[in-house]
Amino acid sequence: MASGVLGQLIRFGIAGGISTVIYSAVYLPLAYFVLPKSWAVLAVPPAFLVAVVCGFFLHSYWSFKGHGTRDSSGRQHFKFFVVQGFGLLLNAVFTWGITGPLHGPQWLPLVPIVLITPFATFALNRQWVFG
Repeated sequence: MASGVLGQLIRFGIAGGISTVIYSAVYLPLAYFVLPKSWAVLAVPPAFLVAVVCGFFLHSYWSFKGHGTRDSSGRQHFKFFVVQGFGLLLNAVFTWGITGPLHGPQWLPLVPIVLITPFATFALNRQWVFG
């Protein structure tokens, strides 16, 4: 059982890495070249949307392949959407706090986005969405 979780965590990390690259490829140009620095938080939703679409397919068909059940009624998609909404909220809070009140550079929110959000969404996806 532990090796199953470890394998899922490794696959989740790889899929998450791919999603993070996609997120960064959308977020950074918007935050640096399109939006004023203090409005970098507005780059989070489009970046997150693109990364979530990729992430759903990677996690559904690879990260959690063979774990739990798959639901074609739409409930599982809704649960995934709720978990990703939570991840979006975390990313927005990190981005707003760091680039707004703390006046940090636009790239700095990527640190907690990479180190905190994935573990929170992994736990929720494993137990609630794909469990």
